[in-house]
Amino acid sequence: MSTNVIVSDSVGKESFTALEVTIYKKVIWKLIPILCFCYIAAYLDRINVGLAKLHMLSDVHLSEAAFGLGAGLFFVGYILFEVPSNLIMEKVGAKIWIARIMITWGILSGLTMFVNTPMQFYVLRFFLGAAEAGFLPGVLYYLTTWFPTYYRGKIIALFMIGLPLAVIIGSPLSGWIMRTFDQTHGLAGWQWLFFLEAIPSVLLGILILKILPNHFSKAKWLNEEEKSIIANNLKKDMEGNTAAKEKHSFKDGFFNLNVLKLGAINFSMLLCTYSMGFWLPTFLKNAGMTDVLHIGLVVAIPSIIGLVAMLLIGRSSDKLRERRWHLVIPFVLGSIALFFTHMFSGDIVMTLILFSIAAIATTGTIPVFFSLPATFLSGTAAATGFALACSIANLAGLVSNTLVGYAIQITGKPEGALMVFAGCLLLSCLIVLSLPKALVNK
Repeated sequence: MSTNVIVSDSVGKESFTALEVTIYKKVIWKLIPILCFCYIAAYLDRINVGLAKLHMLSDVHLSEAAFGLGAGLFFVGYILFEVPSNLIMEKVGAKIWIARIMITWGILSGLTMFVNTPMQFYVLRFFLGAAEAGFLPGVLYYLTTWFPTYYRGKIIALFMIGLPLAVIIGSPLSGWIMRTFDQTHGLAGWQWLFFLEAIPSVLLGILILKILPNHFSKAKWLNEEEKSIIANNLKKDMEGNTAAKEKHSFKDGFFNLNVLKLGAINFSMLLCTYSMGFWLPTFLKNAGMTDVLHIGLVVAIPSIIGLVAMLLIGRSSDKLRERRWHLVIPFVLGSIALFFTHMFSGDIVMTLILFSIAAIATTGTIPVFFSLPATFLSGTAAATGFALACSIANLAGLVSNTLVGYAIQITGKPEGALMVFAGCLLLSCLIVLSLPKALVNK
């Protein structure tokens, strides 16, 4: 096939040759499925505690507030080790470090089955966060070393469908495990949940060691011509991106106002994401749904909506080369939906509709958001910037879980906390619009 034939790549102003299209399709099929499965395992091990909570509170003697604190301590460990983890990965390579992350978090998640006191729960959640730190920003940085800027919205969307898929697949699976295995060999359903769902993380970590190349130049399934084309595209992309080319050191990534803005924006997104991931099962139970399997099935619905939105919004953002309004419009809709949840707290159908709209804002915009750091950072600065933005944002996990837990304990309802989160999401629209248009619309 001639390499001079130009074909559409569905990303707007750029066009690839037929050979380039073939190369990038090969790269996508070699990298994205395994990384997506890893993200499914990561998010599943992070949020399965929300469904386990329905049965484990009495066994472990946890109050609602204590559970919220324990769930939030995951993010303390995550935040403290996020930037160091990403910097280590840049030095030792993606293969070893991503595998290490997955194997250690799988083991720690599995050990949660033996928790029988609040303090044990707190300690394990903290170390689980420390073990997982660096996975998401590490993978996002790794993908920037393969794909040019104008292609990353689509690529990040393909990778990050693992997030909604974790809920779509994991919530019904978790409900089935808890109901089917309860009291098998004397173990409660929530104990089987932590044990069985930890196994895929460990196995995927071992698989990563065998198949993931540290860099495109090390990929055995690419020939020299294909490697040269990828290198040239990345070089041309960097030459056309003066801001990223000039900011490549640790200092450029760590002391950067735009990175702090991204962290604040993602903070608002994650406030809403984690309120749904950890607490939606509780909302549904309070609305009258009692069967844990049914709750697991219903929890998947907003994530299905979010998955579709993620693919559509990511594709549209790449095609139009526009990032800011692809964030602002969904944020406004999500904020309105969360604000009105207090009016329908006893209505299962309206609760699902409102949370599905919120999922468009929080899940659907993820690929657009994570395409932004590499538009003004490169090299070590990009690795640092991804990690720092994620670290700031993951304070939301601690705030979200703790605030909702106390809201339930004090008022018996979580909706007051969700109204605060809606306000934060609306405020983040102003921060998005403060990002320079010429800088991020690439």
